[in-house]
Amino acid sequence: MKLKIFYAACIAVIALSCGNDKMQGLRTPSNDITLAKPEGTKPAGLVNERNKLSKNLSDENEIATADTTTMEDDTDKNVLQSGGPDWDKKIIKTANVTLELKDYNRYNNNIHAKLKGFGAYIAQEQQSENDEQISNNISIKVPVDKFDDLMNALPGDDIKVLEKNVSTEDVTGEVVDTKARIEAKQQARAKYLELLKQAKNMNDILQVQGEINSIQEEIESATGRVNYLVHASAYSTINLKYYQYLNGLTSKDVEPNFYSRLNEAFKTGASVIINLVLFVISIWPLAIAAIVLIIYFKRSKLLTKVQNAQVSDTTKV
Repeated sequence: MKLKIFYAACIAVIALSCGNDKMQGLRTPSNDITLAKPEGTKPAGLVNERNKLSKNLSDENEIATADTTTMEDDTDKNVLQSGGPDWDKKIIKTANVTLELKDYNRYNNNIHAKLKGFGAYIAQEQQSENDEQISNNISIKVPVDKFDDLMNALPGDDIKVLEKNVSTEDVTGEVVDTKARIEAKQQARAKYLELLKQAKNMNDILQVQGEINSIQEEIESATGRVNYLVHASAYSTINLKYYQYLNGLTSKDVEPNFYSRLNEAFKTGASVIINLVLFVISIWPLAIAAIVLIIYFKRSKLLTKVQNAQVSDTTKV
């Protein structure tokens, strides 16, 4: 029995010894790989920082591009997209209309209700009233395809049109040119993003990042300009002024008569004289200097004449 126990113990010791040798053989290559560092390998911190900056810039650029694309008007969904220039006409229309009314309240209510039917809205409104008249100035934004219809609908019965003019501005060339510059800037930004992945030190990373930020600002500015032009050409502007005389007054009653004009002329003349006097008072140092110079030159001429006379008398003697 004791002999069996002895043999079992010997076998266990031999097995443990072989197991330790195998474990050492497995650990040695792992240690060699960990300690060995290939030449030219970049520091882990720099690689991580570069990858982080590259990822952040890529995310920011994607978000900015998505935002600018979302902001574009539905009439021009191809802004900032390649595929040839968009030569669709982009024309900004602006009209100025002045109306004299006989029933201000009725027209005011009708015009506010009528705008909805044309898909238009009021961008600005300013109403005023005094003893002579009540008036309203509104700036209307209307879709370009409804511009002529709304212009024809503004006048009506018992309405006197005092002013009506329309101006247009073709911005098609500017839109196309700006889109082309945006596309070129996007290509330059993509190249800088590739350079950022190849940067070897922190100075290169910061320099490339600065260039990318500068290009991104230019892209956003140009995109904002395109969006403005597209919106301005999609919605025309009508500056409408309408008013009504009160207390039985008419345009003839409000116009100044001869005595009023004469009174204004006297006031204007008095204002000119007052301003002239104030101007002279404000330059009093120059006036005093001019007077002194005049006196000096006159005395010099007088002394010269006296001296010439004395020389002449001496010569005669």
